[in-house]
Amino acid sequence: MTNGSDDKPGFSEKLGYGMGDTASNIVFQGVNILLLYFYTDVMGLAPATVALIFVGVRIWDTVNDPVMGIIADRTQTRHGKYRPYLLWMAVPFGLITFLTFAAPSMGDTLKIAYATVTYLILMMVYTAINVPYSALMGVMTSNSEQRTILSSYRFVGAFTAALIISMAARPMVSLFGGGQGTEGFDEALGFRLTFLLLATLATVLFLVTFLTTRERVAPPKVTDPNIRKDVEVLLQNRAWLVMAAAGVLTLSNVAVRNAVTFHFFKYYVGDDGSPYFLFLDQTSLFLTLGSLAFIAGLVFTKTLARTFGKRNALIGLTVLNALTMMAFFFIPPEAYWVMVGVNVLGSLLAGPTPALVWSMYADVADYGEWRSGRRSTGLVFSAAMFAQKMGLTIGGAGAGALLGLIGFVANQEQSPEALEGLRIIFSLVPGALALCNGLVLLLYPIREETVEQMGRELAASRA
Repeated sequence: MTNGSDDKPGFSEKLGYGMGDTASNIVFQGVNILLLYFYTDVMGLAPATVALIFVGVRIWDTVNDPVMGIIADRTQTRHGKYRPYLLWMAVPFGLITFLTFAAPSMGDTLKIAYATVTYLILMMVYTAINVPYSALMGVMTSNSEQRTILSSYRFVGAFTAALIISMAARPMVSLFGGGQGTEGFDEALGFRLTFLLLATLATVLFLVTFLTTRERVAPPKVTDPNIRKDVEVLLQNRAWLVMAAAGVLTLSNVAVRNAVTFHFFKYYVGDDGSPYFLFLDQTSLFLTLGSLAFIAGLVFTKTLARTFGKRNALIGLTVLNALTMMAFFFIPPEAYWVMVGVNVLGSLLAGPTPALVWSMYADVADYGEWRSGRRSTGLVFSAAMFAQKMGLTIGGAGAGALLGLIGFVANQEQSPEALEGLRIIFSLVPGALALCNGLVLLLYPIREETVEQMGRELAASRA
């Protein structure tokens, strides 16, 4: 590893790094968009039961993130600190992804136990590979602009996975299950074979990321390896505290909305799963066009960051996207193409935000080193994921609990109260969380001039 800020990743390395987030998001998007539906409508679990599973698993999972960050920060191999985990965990990652969606035939009690155990292991393995993957960006380059570019590649990969899940997952389930709406259609078999293919793809992509990336930024030597000191420094890092709070709110709104998307379109809009445009049903088309708009929005990341600064760009985009989500409350179920148009606009606005966020986390790691002399890149990124997974816990469990509260019953005609509740859960709840996120980000202390000053002073100290 080197400390030179001019040692920048090339195109193939950026592309390879982005493939890692395609692998990660096959699971992330699969869980957020499909898992609640899979548990309620395919495995036949009650929404309240699913909410309890989500709470238990995700609370345990959030604890793992900082632990994994501390472990990764103290890893020393010939491949670096973070890259080796991409090699070690790729196959377990693919295997447990398949098993989570395997849906074996069993009794109700065993179904609950199977869902809980496989989901728990999936999240632990996800942590073990994704925390080092996220931290890897912080040591591939010390150049802030290059990190923004690298983050953009990462989220092209992420949105590619979102596109795969939104466009292909449900048609693949229909194909492998024997045809949606036909006699003998086996939705459980469709999910099983679909995720066998997706899990294999995720494994291969993580191995490609391992083979194509390098670690360049060597952390400063720490004479005191006290873990408690690292945590104290993290908790004194105001920039991290703000980003952590924003992460909870961001992933809460994402989890709530994604978890009920299939329910919203199946029961409120009336999507029966049959082809609506080409081979896509209404839900898949809605998600596909939204994913394409996300990818298109990424193109503007660098321009927005340069023009307004990362902080200001993120705040503005977050607030505008919140308004588009809340607009769904006022759109009637028959106005499908209005929904599509509003979602495309919101997705276009949201497109640059993940790249901005993760680039800012790399700046947060620099900020901690600049203020304290200690650098814990893995802990910063893992603690960020801790906060975001706490948001997933709140949002995912909240969605399941809210479905139970409004009287939702799977695979039956819903009451008017349940339909009204679905409309609120899909629009006003995530929109309100996103607005709160924008307000919290106003407290973020790192401006562009601070980034430049940190870069100069850290380069001098590392030299």
